[in-house]
Amino acid sequence: MQPVNQQPIYDPAKTYAYNFKKGPFGEFAMPTRYHNKGAMPFTFLGRPIFSPFGIPAGPLLNAKYVAAALAKGFDVVVYKTQRSAKFEPNKFPNVLYVDVDGDLTLEKAAHPLVGHTTTHRPPTELTITNSFGMPSGGPDFWLTDFRHALAAQGRGQLVILSVVGTIRPGFSQDDYYNDFAATAKLGADAGASVIEVNLSCPNVANEGVICYTPPAVAEICRRVKAAVGSVPLITKIGYYTPQQQALLETVVKEMAPYVDAISAINTIAAPIVDEHGEQALPGPNRLRSGMCGAGIKWAGLDMVRRLAALRTKLGLSYEIVGVGGVMTPADYRQYRDAGADLVQSATGAMWNPDLAIDIKAAGL
Repeated sequence: MQPVNQQPIYDPAKTYAYNFKKGPFGEFAMPTRYHNKGAMPFTFLGRPIFSPFGIPAGPLLNAKYVAAALAKGFDVVVYKTQRSAKFEPNKFPNVLYVDVDGDLTLEKAAHPLVGHTTTHRPPTELTITNSFGMPSGGPDFWLTDFRHALAAQGRGQLVILSVVGTIRPGFSQDDYYNDFAATAKLGADAGASVIEVNLSCPNVANEGVICYTPPAVAEICRRVKAAVGSVPLITKIGYYTPQQQALLETVVKEMAPYVDAISAINTIAAPIVDEHGEQALPGPNRLRSGMCGAGIKWAGLDMVRRLAALRTKLGLSYEIVGVGGVMTPADYRQYRDAGADLVQSATGAMWNPDLAIDIKAAGL
């Protein structure tokens, strides 16, 4: 296989620590800046923005990455999920290419998929797995670095902070829920004007995926809202199958009193093996890993449509952030037509630094 030509913002061939220190890479490392001009025709959570497009939590490891994304015209970006304590990344490798033909359906995701270090696929057709484990330098690092990220915002741009709770030895369920709130409060005090609560990461085995447990969702959202006051909240959720529609409706109802927007989806988890059928990502509980990129667009669009329908059915006013497989301006348009108030791209943006500029040039 031949590697894709465009060097992404994050180098999959290097460790997380190397990327954190040396990145961003490729054209994202260039000092040139795209300048938004004229009126700001869009809003998100009441804030004027130039375009309802950006990058979700994941690829933007620190303030350098955030500044690089903003400079490339990605107007709404999320600073990578942070914790109340230092937390190490999963072992290398953390990103592998997975060559999926067509949609990565749930049926395909139920069977082992082969992860590769290179691919012949063009950037617009990439599907990858990422398994970082939501690492964090802890507040001693990220509180100062996040302020630097905020300083990089231009007119009509928005930097969102993503947070998650951390289970420590001896923690009760109550302690865990309170940790979400405490971490969000740290972010609000650091100047975050919007906070995203990550309830859907599939790559941290001891904490699990919370968004499918309505009582936990409700209690975490309630405590976080009490901690941050008027700061708007976004919740990041995963994919709900059609058979889980009633569960999705329950979760939405539980969140509604506390959140201002819902972001979907995170990833679709699948078992990832090497060419010999062995677990490709080293370490315990890493056989299954989150998949993102072109193969999951169907799932992201499906969730946006269903969240839009629930918003109407329940008479609610939350905004919708559509994420998953946005690789081209046409993909962005599909999400907007499906009901997304904001669209974000991780894999597509990683390999195409001009994606936001292309969307603006197309008048979308």
